[in-house]
Amino acid sequence: MRSEQQLRSFIKVLNTYPGDRPITKFLPDFFKKNKQMGSTDRRSASRLLYNYFRLGRALSDKTTEQRLFLAEFLCSSAHNPFLQHFRPDLNDKIDLLLDEKLKYAEVNEGLVLTDVFPFTSHLSDGIDEYQFLSSLFIQPDLFIRVNPAALSNVLNILLDSGIEYKQIGDFTIVLPNGTNLGSLFPDSSYAVKPFEVQDLSSQHTLNYFKPNRYEHWWDACAASGGKSLLLFSEQPDIKLVVSDIRESVLDNLDERFIAVGLRTYQKKLIDLTTNPDPELHHYEFDGIILDAPCSGSGTWGRTPEMISQFEEYKIKGFQNLQKTIAVNTIKYLKSGKPLIYITCSVFREENEDVVSFLQSEHGMKLEALELISGYTRKADTMFVARLIMPDNK
Repeated sequence: MRSEQQLRSFIKVLNTYPGDRPITKFLPDFFKKNKQMGSTDRRSASRLLYNYFRLGRALSDKTTEQRLFLAEFLCSSAHNPFLQHFRPDLNDKIDLLLDEKLKYAEVNEGLVLTDVFPFTSHLSDGIDEYQFLSSLFIQPDLFIRVNPAALSNVLNILLDSGIEYKQIGDFTIVLPNGTNLGSLFPDSSYAVKPFEVQDLSSQHTLNYFKPNRYEHWWDACAASGGKSLLLFSEQPDIKLVVSDIRESVLDNLDERFIAVGLRTYQKKLIDLTTNPDPELHHYEFDGIILDAPCSGSGTWGRTPEMISQFEEYKIKGFQNLQKTIAVNTIKYLKSGKPLIYITCSVFREENEDVVSFLQSEHGMKLEALELISGYTRKADTMFVARLIMPDNK
């Protein structure tokens, strides 16, 4: 039967998955090597794998199949033929709200919610533990930040496509996760890219930048360049330096920057765990964005496999890394100017504790901070702080 085949395919995928890289990178390679799987089988196997990992470390005493069936129950909101075949008793309750499902699973299936994510003692201030844990069973949305000049065209294309979408604010569009944007907006059709894919919480960090015209800013851990593009959208006349430890990342920035009209910038290959003076000895910046390397725990709703792969001791390691990078970064900041410290972590040690370290050990003045609770909006959860370099630097 169909459901039996889906289960066998899932088991094969799970047993093949090495657990040392994201599912998004693993699955395309797996499907390429298993071309006998049709598109329906691929979609089913992908869904089952993602849902399975949303259970995190809970119910480790159960069989793989038992855990999968419960995960399907918690993550599905409509009649589920797969679940109907194996656990019709659960499928009969598929219309329950998530809160009701979790309560049912706790009473009847032995689920302990805190076992899903066994790191709650490290959560940042202000995080609602239950809401956060519950959100791990919900697939986050896809968010795009639209070029203002292209807004009307983008909305018309989405309307014609029949895809459900919602506009948040002036230029942010919410779409179902998995929407094929490439087919709707072929790159070759536009001189300037009409939108950027960027999580809602990441877009929100722009509120803390506050750049002025002609200022000189440094995006110290540029990665894919999302924060640089936010900065440019707010102040196109900014002078910009972008750096990263990975040369391949910096190479990829050129195409992304040019696509939005950002052409005046410098790229530097820098390892910020060491002294960056050889590359930056004569630089002084009016603002620094430090989107610091972190656990990524605020994004695990998108990458649920990380919940079971992560080890608690790594939190301290990330904190030490963040402190080192921050100290090596702020010495290039002008007096009275801001460091924008950002993580996509939910852990206090990576967030408030690093800010406190910069205040107490390096005299930085905290102007504002926020735990951006994306878990309430089907988005990533992030942390941002704006710290000012003291005048007596």
